[in-house]
Amino acid sequence: MFQRVMKTCLAVAVASASSQALANGLAINEQSASGAGTAFAGRSSSALDSSTIYGNPAGLARLKRAEVSGGIAMVKADVDISNVNSTAQGSNKGDMVPLAHVPFGYYAKPINDEWAFGLGVYVPFGVISDYEKSFQGSSHGLYSSVRVVTIQPTVSYAFNDRVSIGFGPTFNRIDGKLTNTLATSQMGAPSDTLVNIKGDDTAMGFNVGIMASLTDRTTVGATYHSKVKYQLEGRTKISGSPMGMFDGEMDAKLDITMPESLDLSVTHQLDDRWTLYAGGVWTRWSRLEGIEARNSNPVSPRFTTISEELNWENTWSFSVGTAYQLNPQWVLRSGLALDPSPTSNAHRNVRIPVGNRKIFTLGAGWSPNADVTLDLAYAYLWENTASVHQKAGSEIAPGVLLKQEYNAKYDNSAHGLTAQLTYRF
Repeated sequence: MFQRVMKTCLAVAVASASSQALANGLAINEQSASGAGTAFAGRSSSALDSSTIYGNPAGLARLKRAEVSGGIAMVKADVDISNVNSTAQGSNKGDMVPLAHVPFGYYAKPINDEWAFGLGVYVPFGVISDYEKSFQGSSHGLYSSVRVVTIQPTVSYAFNDRVSIGFGPTFNRIDGKLTNTLATSQMGAPSDTLVNIKGDDTAMGFNVGIMASLTDRTTVGATYHSKVKYQLEGRTKISGSPMGMFDGEMDAKLDITMPESLDLSVTHQLDDRWTLYAGGVWTRWSRLEGIEARNSNPVSPRFTTISEELNWENTWSFSVGTAYQLNPQWVLRSGLALDPSPTSNAHRNVRIPVGNRKIFTLGAGWSPNADVTLDLAYAYLWENTASVHQKAGSEIAPGVLLKQEYNAKYDNSAHGLTAQLTYRF
């Protein structure tokens, strides 16, 4: 339990982030409503608005006017737990993901015909999950809340009307909290012992991109989001253990590298009304192969070093989309994405109970005049049934276990709604 809790919270929630986000693993896709309408297909080959700062910083030089753009995504997940087999007692309601809100905002300013500057604030990773207190698998995870906020200043340069590049350093702030319980071997149920973990850090990375128009109607793009190395500091607090044998606080340190990703996409304008998008994103999830946490002043020598293998695998996700310009004021969008899970039945746990997912989206953009655009997007996500197999841990004291055995099947789905307002001046 301690191994999983420490890793999960202090390591940017290797947790159920993807239970409520519309990207798999622990990534979040909700940085744009204009892109969400096409399932983010063509994200690196289109510069629809200043959200290109995240999608492809090279697109910034293609914006003709200064603009500000901001919005929010709301995601509601539905989780159904079945086929439970466990040595613990308790409930399995499955309603463990509250309504999630993901904000974002951007500013873009052309400097001259070649150079442009921008600033973006967005959430690339996040998690919030809250099982009921009587959850049967609570020794493996009870409550998780992690947020990563990124600030990205960006510059972009256009060599000519065909090719542009862009670069932006990222300043990333992470904070998180996670709780779960100890288990008792006598009754097969969690005790009142609560493990509470908190951690935070700030680290730098970068995003870089290139966008090229092969013809007047076809544009390709590539965006590289760098790895980010975190050196987290926090504390582990244990309270309510039998006879207070483990009660106390431990200072915790953990090094972890969040994975890099590469987004490749193409945009093709069929005619004055129809535009097609396609893209693929490679993510190096294998960086999360294993994690080791180091505790000072441990409440027991057993917890001096805590380590566990994750064995996540690299993934490719794919998406296609289309946009139809109904008239000068309205554009309609749709998209479909296939997004595999980086984990498998052998390594999946209650904090990441996700399977291979499919996402269908609808969107629309309304421009009452040349200065203002309102974008809306709806997404429905559904996954293959995912199996969770959590093994029992050894006793750390007579009658006290790190964790109980827990096996179950998860069926996950989610609804997402994203809104964005852009003002040009």
